[in-house]
Parts: sequence; structure tokens; C-alpha cells
Amino acid sequence: MMGKRPLPLLSALAAAALLMSGCGGGSTRDDAAQAGPAAEGFPVTLSNCGVKTTYQRPPQRAVSLNQHATEVMLALGLEKSMVGTAYLDDKILPEYQDAYDNIKVIAEEYPSFETLLAAEPDFAYGGFASTFDEKEGRSRDALSKAGINSYLNIEECPTGPVTMATMDQEIRNVAKMFGVPDRAEQELKKLHSTLDTVEEELAGVTPVKLFVYDSGDKTAFTAGGAGIGNEMIERAGGVNLFADLDKAFGDVSFEQVAERAPEVVVIYDYGDQPVADKKKFLLANPALKDVPAIRNKRFAVLPLSSTVLGVRVPSGVESLARQLHPDRFK
Repeated sequence: MMGKRPLPLLSALAAAALLMSGCGGGSTRDDAAQAGPAAEGFPVTLSNCGVKTTYQRPPQRAVSLNQHATEVMLALGLEKSMVGTAYLDDKILPEYQDAYDNIKVIAEEYPSFETLLAAEPDFAYGGFASTFDEKEGRSRDALSKAGINSYLNIEECPTGPVTMATMDQEIRNVAKMFGVPDRAEQELKKLHSTLDTVEEELAGVTPVKLFVYDSGDKTAFTAGGAGIGNEMIERAGGVNLFADLDKAFGDVSFEQVAERAPEVVVIYDYGDQPVADKKKFLLANPALKDVPAIRNKRFAVLPLSSTVLGVRVPSGVESLARQLHPDRFK
């Protein structure tokens, strides 16, 4: 489904100017001066990745950018507060399909700033730092100057290890901004039930040494120790051999992979390169010929959307656990 055509430049600038009236600039925005009394439970002030925002009422015209942002909102039943969405990596989860179908897709990937303005949002929720790319004109400061509050998934700006507690905080933060904290607790109860079940099934299991292959041919782009993917691997009964990489994702050499001798390769599935092609490349890579996972052709697969901070994380843990330890899930 195609998004709206971008506004002509003059129209976009005029729209921005109109939205800017009564709005302060800078990286911190307070919309307390907006007309009308505060909603029940408001004002709400939230500091997010260096941007402090005070909400007098829940956003009414939200846009979600990136799959995990979209699905957090839909899990919280916020579709009626959404005027647009963009950038899926996978099919939307079946339980959210009907709600998703009633929201306009404003771009297949990231919208231009003008296209974003055309949706007339009062709030933008981004999953990755690239959502608010300054070079593309979508910086959080630019949005603020156009009267649009913004929020970035907190995996992109962690203050410590990214764990399931970080997932909880992400969902609670969004629920708080929209005035639906009870929905967050209901959702988290379901998500943690899945995690608890996996923990019970894996009690006493011997962890499997693994390497995550996201992409790359000269080097391997892999999951490091600073993202939710590392926590997922541990909870699924695995050991991330590149947990010492102090970032969520990073490049390593195939020689390093060979030295660490993974027993399983976990492939992240997304984009235009099929899993079959990734397997074929790894199996043919001479640097990996003596790696146990390659010799035994032992692979596991996870969709990328399950490995970033959002509501898919617990089911991703379960899926990986079933692939690493199938004997525990008969």
C-alpha cells in the first residue's frame, strides 16, 4: 500500500511554519502551553534519549516508524490514535493485522520529512536511531520545531545492559505517554508468561555456543553484547560467542568466528537476501570449513523483527530455544 505523495516544498514549509506557531525549538519541548486543560493522569513528563518532553494529554495523531514501534503500539490497542505507519521488515503479527489494515502506510521505508508532515502527526515513534536521521531532515529537533513530539526505542540509547527489564520499560513508557498504563501491565503479564515457560523447559540445560550471522561477505555483521539479542540468546539456552563486542551489532572477521568455533549459527532473516543464500555463503566460506556448526550444518533462524526491543522478544526466545534444544520441547 503506497503512502501519500510528498508535499511540494513551499506547501511543506508553509505547513511546518503553521505547526511551529506556539512551539518552542531546541532538543527539549514542553507542550504545556497548548490550549485546554490537562487530561486525567496528565501532565506526563518523560526523558528519552536526551530529549525531555511534557505531555498535557495523550498524542492523538501518532505515526510509528519501524516494525517493532508499530507492534508495541498495536499491542497496547492504540491504533485509533495512529494516523500513519511505515517501514516493516516482516509481515505484521496476525493478531494485529486487522488493526494495522486500518492505518495508512505513509511510506514503504522511511518517509521524507515532507511526507511525514503531510500526515499532520503530533507524535512520531521510531524504532531505530536512523528513524530520526538529521541528514534526511527527520531529526528530533526538526520534528519538535514542526510541533511534533518524538520518542525513540530505548534500545538505541541504553544506560546499562539491555535486558527484559528494558523491554518492560519500553512498553510502560509508551503506555504512559498515551495514558493507558494498565494495558502495559496486561501485555507484560502475557510476555513474561512465555519467558517463564521457556525457563522451566530449559532448567539445567547445557548452553550451546553460537554465533549470530546478520549479514556481510568481507566481514560478518553479528550481534554483540549490548543489545536485547544477547539476553535472548542466554534465555534460549545459548552462549553468544561475541558477547564481548560492546555494542548491539558489530563487524567481526570470519577468522575470529572460526577461532571461537560456534556449535550453531543463528541467521537473522530480513531484507532481500534469503536465508537459503546466507546458508550457502557460510557453507562455502573457506575460513569456516572447520567450524562445528558449518561441518554439522547446524543453523537456527530468527526474523530480525524478533531480535529488537519490542513485543516479539519473548516469542523469539521461545523460537530460538526450540531450535537450540528441541529435545526439551517435545
